[in-house]
Amino acid sequence: MKTIDELLAEGVAGKRVFVRADLNVPLDGTTITDDGRIRAVLPTVRKLAAAGARVVVASHLGRPKGAPDPAFSLAPAAARLGELLGADVAFATDTVGESARAAVAALTDGKVAVIENLRFNPGETSKDDAERGAFADRLAELADVYVGDGFGAVHRKHASVFDLPARLPHAAGDLIATEVGVLKRLTENVERPYVVVLGGSKVSDKLGVIDHLLERADRILIGGGMAYTFLKARGHEVGSSLLQEDQIPAVLEYLDRAEAKGVEFLLPVDVVVSERFPDLRTKAPTEHRTVAADAIPAGFLGLDNGPETNKLYASKLADAATVFWNGPMGVFEHPDYAEGTRAVAQALADSPGFSVVGGGDSAAAVRTLGFDENAFGHISTGGGASLEYLEGKTLPGLAALED
Repeated sequence: MKTIDELLAEGVAGKRVFVRADLNVPLDGTTITDDGRIRAVLPTVRKLAAAGARVVVASHLGRPKGAPDPAFSLAPAAARLGELLGADVAFATDTVGESARAAVAALTDGKVAVIENLRFNPGETSKDDAERGAFADRLAELADVYVGDGFGAVHRKHASVFDLPARLPHAAGDLIATEVGVLKRLTENVERPYVVVLGGSKVSDKLGVIDHLLERADRILIGGGMAYTFLKARGHEVGSSLLQEDQIPAVLEYLDRAEAKGVEFLLPVDVVVSERFPDLRTKAPTEHRTVAADAIPAGFLGLDNGPETNKLYASKLADAATVFWNGPMGVFEHPDYAEGTRAVAQALADSPGFSVVGGGDSAAAVRTLGFDENAFGHISTGGGASLEYLEGKTLPGLAALED
């Protein structure tokens, strides 16, 4: 896989360089609530611009249905990129149409343009190779060189991620190189104890990574909505908590495998419950209480780990040499249910080991809760991509960058 530094050594001055970034930032209307993914691509964009490249940045945002949708426009991300670069950034209002062609044609050496959300074109995400390839052909007309730096999308077989690199000379940007290097530290010659913390809403989203990490981890700590399927599998009533009953047989198998392999597999011992889900917009105070994890009352739903669980998990992270964390421990967006996630983040920040926050909601949580990003070994930009890598899957976007 060619690095961006190798590409720069060959010379990019005057060349149109297509940077597939991940600007899929959370928005409140047109306000960006977390610009971490934009900041993550800055080193690559700055290097290219400083070397005289004409930089064309492209990304998806959200899940529009293959047609323009103002709610998913990249305009706010383009504006923020310009602010962070301290330079004007042109914005094209389409992907491969008149506006995109004009914006790219107007670029001079060292300047940057952003084209509109790639998913406004149905060819970007099409499962039909010909349709996807046709869109990649049109994107290729905008560039001379391709740089893949959108780690959060490398697990997708999409036109700009998989097909376009085959049509242009290509290299990996700094972000992808960093992310892959970190993931190798989680899979090859791992320093022990190796602790994995998994949360989030659905256990079905994490079964693959649990399956793979049972062969590698020393401890697995479970929280979030997915914990209630594990608790139900252990024979506990979970009230109205999130439950994937169809996943109980798989969960039981993993619990048995963990015991057979000597992997510590920890579930919450107490949880914070309420009779209703909180309002995340107003963040109004709620009626809630802490109960034992095996005593959730009927009609109540678990929304966070309790204080005894927080102490237990912190103790299990204190001596870790390597930690991978993916998924919040509760509804961290509401102050009544943020303590479980805060406790894990604090334990990682205090740990002398190498800690990886595995993207997605976990990355948003550490920023929302006010943690210094430098307190962690690495904060990933791609939750889904990280998980699939740890499952041992081949990621299309990485495979496409191999020479």
